[in-house]
Amino acid sequence: MNYFLLAETEFFRLINEAGDCNMETAYTAFASQVIELCSDSTDITRTIIALAYIEIELQHHPVRNLPEEKKEIANYVSKALSFVRKMQKFIAAPQVPPLIPIQTSTDNTNDNTASPLQWTGNAIDLVELIYGINEMGCINNGNMPLKQLAPLLYKIFGVESKDCYRFYIDIKRRKNESRTYFLDKMQEKLNEKMLRDEEMERMRR
Repeated sequence: MNYFLLAETEFFRLINEAGDCNMETAYTAFASQVIELCSDSTDITRTIIALAYIEIELQHHPVRNLPEEKKEIANYVSKALSFVRKMQKFIAAPQVPPLIPIQTSTDNTNDNTASPLQWTGNAIDLVELIYGINEMGCINNGNMPLKQLAPLLYKIFGVESKDCYRFYIDIKRRKNESRTYFLDKMQEKLNEKMLRDEEMERMRR
């Protein structure tokens, strides 16, 4: 298992030599290899280690301190470092796999029957709720990863396969000051109910 494969690329050879050559082609090939590495989900540990190693190598590479006439090479090193860090964030983000469709009563299984609960709201609202529960750490003392928690909650609410992370990205892109529309509405509704209950209690006295 080669953890140092990114340091063996043509791009690294060129920046080590700090010569005058076509860095654009080498940089593109380097970025393509980073993408290919991150797309290989069979060995995520290998990917994480390889990216961590190359990040340190780029961050502390002496070419970044070259004189002004060599700044183009240094700029490509900075671009490569930024790209590696972006890809590190990408693979670190919660990736919720598609769910297996829920078993129904017609299936020949005794332990996987259809859920008696059925989520009838918007799918994106359920994702807000799932992420909120996860951030509160109130399931298993916060020790259950989101990629395990989400499928379980989907199953409880009778929901079939949903791309949880894609919905989360849509939530993050909202422009309002508060992006948690569903949770905010839930809070508002619950407070209104408590006020109504208190008013009814006062009227009974």
